[in-house]
Order: sequence, then structure tokens, then C-alpha cells
Amino acid sequence: MKRKTGLLPRVVAAIAAGILGGLFLPDWTVRIALTFNALFGEFLAFVIPLLILGLVAPGIADLGRGAGRLLALTAALAYGFTLVSGFGTYFAGRALFPVLLEGASASLPENGAQLSPYFTVAMPPLMDVMSALILAFMLGLGIARVQGRRLKAAADEFKRIIEAVIGGVILPLLPFYIFGIFLHMARAGQVAAVLGVFVKLIVVIFCLTVVLLLFQFAVAGLVARRNPLRLLRVMLPAYVTALGTQSSAATIPVTLERTLRLGVRPELASFVVPLCATIHLSGSMLKIVACALAVAMLTGLDLPGSAFAGFILLLGVTMVAAPGVPGGAIMAALGLLESMLGFDEALCGLMIATYIAMDSFGTAANVTGDGAVAVIVDAVDRRMKRRSPKGEPGAMPEP
Repeated sequence: MKRKTGLLPRVVAAIAAGILGGLFLPDWTVRIALTFNALFGEFLAFVIPLLILGLVAPGIADLGRGAGRLLALTAALAYGFTLVSGFGTYFAGRALFPVLLEGASASLPENGAQLSPYFTVAMPPLMDVMSALILAFMLGLGIARVQGRRLKAAADEFKRIIEAVIGGVILPLLPFYIFGIFLHMARAGQVAAVLGVFVKLIVVIFCLTVVLLLFQFAVAGLVARRNPLRLLRVMLPAYVTALGTQSSAATIPVTLERTLRLGVRPELASFVVPLCATIHLSGSMLKIVACALAVAMLTGLDLPGSAFAGFILLLGVTMVAAPGVPGGAIMAALGLLESMLGFDEALCGLMIATYIAMDSFGTAANVTGDGAVAVIVDAVDRRMKRRSPKGEPGAMPEP
């Protein structure tokens, strides 16, 4: 059976090929790569609003369907941990990045510098990003409110179409897009500084994910009155598995098995773990915020804290129901990067490359933190049952 090459090796190969090609390829080949990047960038701009609409609307509708006490608690914990991750990363980056990125402020290619594409084709989007986001909220909440089965089925089918576009078009072509970005940077003599930033970011993000997991399991240990380090140790196989799969969805069987070993009741674990694979994205939030802040500092973008605050608050919702494939979260975040942080096509491309190069760390943090969420939900539900005179568990959606 032929083994399929993962996205990360292809991205690494594209970066290496772009760097080497920039040293000796003639100008006409570089312009061909830039032409492809221009067309692919236009296509991305067209797809992004549809992507937000197709992913967020059914995701919110799923959260509202059969909503009960455990669903509300799980969603609140997942979103809360995701926000803590985003704001914690922002403040840590503000403190660390000025020192780590010193001297690398001119490392990205200027817009329109040197060579240009042979041609491009305008692909104007059907709506802007904020319109797509508001419409997705309205549709998702409306479907959950009126229990619109036909509209929900249509939204789910549209989501499958968007996932097919991501998995069948965008992700396969992404290495060529990244190749063009690094080819252009190599031709401009700016690669060395960018690669240095990559290495520093990888180290910082790994350290931040460790801090994030220690915090999550400290909260879980406090609520459940158990040793947080022992809880975290039990979940380590899920962390290692996610490093290889790069997908929260693909790691669900291992995450579920380890969560049961934490003592979480089977009926609750079978509900919380699959749900958190969709809505708990604290590791992905950490990577996106760290990469966005680093890229903004590199390019001299003066972004106020309020801009990042709004970005983090919306990103926590926009990433809901991001497809269970490598790079799904960054695809869902592209629209906000453009509309709220002012990133252009080149910066979004660099964000994609940086994010995917560290995709395993964020996914591993996501699934490991799912165990902490399950422990907290289980402990809180047990206490509520003991306090309830009838011992009723409350409405719990079917897993």
C-alpha cells in the first residue's frame, strides 16, 4: 500500500526547495512561481468568507442542539481555556519577542519588490469576512433555536463541500504556494533571518505549550482534588500520538482511552472528548497568536492591544469545527488575520508556513488539554448530583 506523505514533510521540502531555488533559478522561473502565488492568493481571498460560513455556522448549530448543563459547562471550559491561552500568549510574546526578534525587523520581502507575476486574475469574494462571520453566527444560532432540520442538513452539506475544497485543493497546493514565498525571499536575500525566527518561535511555542498544560491540569487537579502532575502523566500518550497524527479528530480513540484512565465516567468521557476535539483549541490559539505577533513585529506593524484582544475573542469562535486535518485552524483564521490585523497575502502565506511547521505542538496541546476539561466536567457534575435532592444528572446530549 502506498504511503501518503504528510503535509508537514511537504511544507518542509517546499521551504528547502524555495531557498535553494532562489540561489540559482533564472528570473523567468521565479516569475512563474509568483504568478501561481498571485492566482492562489486570489483564490484564497475568494474562499475565506465561504470557509468561515461553511465551518462556523454548522459548528454553532451543533453546540446549540440538545443543549444542556454538561454541554454548556464543557463549551464554557473549552472557550475559557482557549481565551486564557490566547491572552497569555499575547502578554508572553510582548515580553519575549522584542529581545528574541531583535535585528530581524527587515527580514520579510517588501510588497512589489524586485520581480513580479506575469499576470493575475481578480477573484472578488462574495462578501467580506465580517459579513460572513455575522451571517454564520445568525445561521448557527437560528438553526439551533428553531431546530431547522432541512437548513441544518444544507449547512452540513455545505461544510462538507468546504472541507473537500480545503482537503482536495488548498492543502495539496499549499506547498507550492510556500515554495513561491521562500523562493521570493531567497532571491531578495532575506531567508537567513526568517529561518532564525522560525527556530526561536519553535522553542518559545513549545515552552508555552508546556506552561499551558501545567496550568490546565493545575485547575483540573484543584477542582477534582487530585495530583495534577499524575493527571498530566496519564495523558502523555495522547500528546505523543497527536504529535504524529497532527489531528485532534484522528487522536480521539487514544484521548478517550487515556481520559477513562483518569477516572472520568465512560458516558461522560464519550461525550466530552469528541466535543472537545471540535471546540477546545487552546493549543492552536497559542500558535496562531504567537506567530501573528511575531510576524507583526517583524514587519513593523504597530497593532494596539485592543486589536489583538478582539482578534483573540473572535478567533476562539471562528476556529470552532475547523476541519480535523493539519492546518485547519489557520485556514479558518485567515479571514480575521486580514480583516482585524491587516495582514496582506504575503504575511498570511508566511503565517501558514510558520503555523504548519509547528502544527504538531498545538494539536498535542489541544488533545492533552481535553483530558483536563473532562476531569473538571466530571468533578463538577458529581458534586451537582450529590447536592441535587433527586440526583438528576440534567440533560446530556447523546454522544
